[in-house]
Amino acid sequence: MIKKIFSIIPFMILASCNPEKVKEPLYQSDKFAIYKDKVVQGDNVAEVVSPTHLKSNYKSPASTTFSRLVKFKFSINEKDNELPPGGDHWLIIGEEHESPIITFGERPQPFPDQPETYLPTNFEYTFKVDVSPVLKQFEEKGYYESHNGSKIAKDDFKGFYIAGGSEPLTWDFVNLDNNGLKLSPTDNPDIYSITVKLNPYNEEENREKEWKLSEDISKKPKYTSEQPLVDALFNLSLEEARKNIEPDSTLRTGAKWGGVWTRDVSYSILLAFAYHEPEVGKISLRKKVKRGRIIQDTGSGGAWPVSTDRTTWVLAAWEIYKATGDQGWLDEVYPIIKNTLEDDYKTIYDTGTGLYSGESSFLDWREQTYPKWMDNKDIYVSQNLGTNVVHYQAHRILSEMAKIKGESYEVYDERAAKIKKGINDYLWMKDKGYYAQFLYGRDDLVQSPRYEALGEALAILFGVADKEQAISIIGKSPLTEYGATCIYPQIPGIPPYHNNGIWPFVQSYWNWAAAKTGNEAVLNHGLASIYRAAGLFLTNYENMVAETGDFLGTEINSHRMLWSMAGNLAMVHRVFMGMDFQNDGLFFNPVVTKAYGGTKTLSNFKYRNSILNITVEGHGNQIELVTIDGKETKDAFIPKDWSGEHTIIIKLANNEFPDQSINLVENHFTLPTILASKEGSLLKWQPIPDVQEYRIYKNGKLLETTTKSQLKVAADNYASYTISALDKNGFEGFTSEPVVFANNLKKVEIEDFASRSKLPYSNYSGKGFVEISTDTNKVIELNVMVEKDSEYVIDLHYSNGSGRWNTNNKCAIRSLSVNDSYQGVLVFPQRGKDEWSEWGFSNSLQVSMKSGANTIKIHFEDWNNNMDVNVNTAMLDYLRIIEK
Repeated sequence: MIKKIFSIIPFMILASCNPEKVKEPLYQSDKFAIYKDKVVQGDNVAEVVSPTHLKSNYKSPASTTFSRLVKFKFSINEKDNELPPGGDHWLIIGEEHESPIITFGERPQPFPDQPETYLPTNFEYTFKVDVSPVLKQFEEKGYYESHNGSKIAKDDFKGFYIAGGSEPLTWDFVNLDNNGLKLSPTDNPDIYSITVKLNPYNEEENREKEWKLSEDISKKPKYTSEQPLVDALFNLSLEEARKNIEPDSTLRTGAKWGGVWTRDVSYSILLAFAYHEPEVGKISLRKKVKRGRIIQDTGSGGAWPVSTDRTTWVLAAWEIYKATGDQGWLDEVYPIIKNTLEDDYKTIYDTGTGLYSGESSFLDWREQTYPKWMDNKDIYVSQNLGTNVVHYQAHRILSEMAKIKGESYEVYDERAAKIKKGINDYLWMKDKGYYAQFLYGRDDLVQSPRYEALGEALAILFGVADKEQAISIIGKSPLTEYGATCIYPQIPGIPPYHNNGIWPFVQSYWNWAAAKTGNEAVLNHGLASIYRAAGLFLTNYENMVAETGDFLGTEINSHRMLWSMAGNLAMVHRVFMGMDFQNDGLFFNPVVTKAYGGTKTLSNFKYRNSILNITVEGHGNQIELVTIDGKETKDAFIPKDWSGEHTIIIKLANNEFPDQSINLVENHFTLPTILASKEGSLLKWQPIPDVQEYRIYKNGKLLETTTKSQLKVAADNYASYTISALDKNGFEGFTSEPVVFANNLKKVEIEDFASRSKLPYSNYSGKGFVEISTDTNKVIELNVMVEKDSEYVIDLHYSNGSGRWNTNNKCAIRSLSVNDSYQGVLVFPQRGKDEWSEWGFSNSLQVSMKSGANTIKIHFEDWNNNMDVNVNTAMLDYLRIIEK
């Protein structure tokens, strides 16, 4: 692992008036320092004028280092379909303002070295592309066949686009049209072009700024400490929270993002709003219920069950109950949670691993955290750390609710135990000392050995990790200078957002976990990440670039983000005050590092029928003395049935923290994902520079390592191979798309068993295809002959043009039974808005079949309702059967 020694200097701010002590930083690294009343990063300084007034001269460096090397691709229908991954076009832009004509699909030369000079701001430039290869195939074949064999029908054609990594270009393919990156035809019908303004610069964004309190927060809790910076940022966050309450009394997601989003509001409620705005929190959560079930927001492939972290809602609903004790609220949410978890169990639970499938919680942008070959059905199959920890906790919560209501709870405890066991059996990496990001790979899953910050933190907070594991996770997980990156190491060729990005709300959960574990060094580092960004930017941005700590340079960003401000507030409540809401009352377990020691008071805090004034003195994570209303007590605890105003004083023991381990590393990128193929009995792949070794997996198990670029495979009936590249620093990249060698493959045309559709779509197999919807072909039975008793892999060739790849909520879902035995669900994610001639495969299911005739039934059940409910439509082309 690449390591760098950063100078980390946490200091205790003494109560004396020694001017030298006053100047000492709370935290210092090579790039920035946090003082009790200011943040300093080079020439950038943010200063506290008063608890309600901050100034900052921060100037983003993004425009001054804008490279002349511009990498880009062209696109049909806003999809990454021109060139293979890593095969981008490139130009080094000099003084010219127009590109040469580039032929669509033409393979570019290897990338050159970075030029030594930078592009001026607001540089107007025209890109030109010759699209005649596409238009020619449209006329000759009726479709264009891309590099990976996918076919874009002429009838589905919407336009040509440009994507890239140099602003205003973006690699967000599915939003190219929204970003104004559609090319226009020229006088020559074969040539399309677009003119953009590279390195866009807004002088207003780089002027000195200040924040002055403008909202009335007098009815909210008041926080004072010996760190004026923390006090001011607490007030700033209170004000931003007030501004994010909409006229309908819901919590707005961010300044740029209207509406309520399930995971955003849920993670925010758990951090802070369960106790800051419980009634607003309730109204917000109610907005995310439909048909008595939690709504999965619009997302990858049509939302649920590709994205499956809607159970974050359960965490928020439970926290509101614990903070308020509202029995009516518990009665309201209990059936919603119960219905949701039952549908999830039937749809996304894997009995083999004990884990739930679906997209990484909050990491919901495919290319940002998955290899590019994975489409939405592959994401459905994957099993992510954070998502599974959320499902584990959701089942524990439902069990507790059932106990309160006097109902049966054992089944939820049993399911929770299986999820916990699955996480520790399949995702724990003993050699690294933390959990793997996810299992992935289509039919045979392998670990992705990346660190995933949110999942690791939640595993500690919810008790999936035991004490020894928790200490290891916090001390050994890789942390970069500006904070905990969402994942580590980063994915090459993917711009900052989830990849190569730091998110303050994730950092807040990480800090909370570090506090629980008692790691002072990691907590100091994490607090500095929160306070540096909020202080310099004078707002709670959603994310920042990992390498620069800048709010500019990520794919999408917004100020005044709900979960970021919630995280800022939580540092006071969850860490410094140590608030822990439970059924029987409110516990206090303060964690205060030496740097943030002294006296801190949170007054006017409303808890159920009480108003609390809490003072924490000293530092440490052990309590020496507690007084409540002037009387010494054994525990720092307020019972749930107390009322009136109470004063709590907690004196900490000024103890040393037990663990100071911190793994500070330079940011790092793995090698690219390998492109593999088969040639007869040979498995081949393109060599990659700077590789230490290739790892070859067979059916999800490591077969061997090699430095060669091909392998002669054994003559098995069935084998699925993937290859990854290990770099010279020991980091493993993503595996290749699986390459399957199979001797016995069978296609069964669906139209032979159900009415053929008359819809005018193309590129199908056989004589036609069959439509399924909520009122058409709800049950299809196929009679299939196989030669012997064996295990078979079954999937379906389908199309779904109900929505775009990355959004909406119309993923089609059906149940599959073989010989009257339920096997699981088949998911048919959206493949492009109105692109019904764009065909692909569903997820696969491994089933047992007997020699001779077998009945395969594709049927619609209640748990197959998607998030839209009304539109649950796909076209089925053929069934594919592979003997294992």
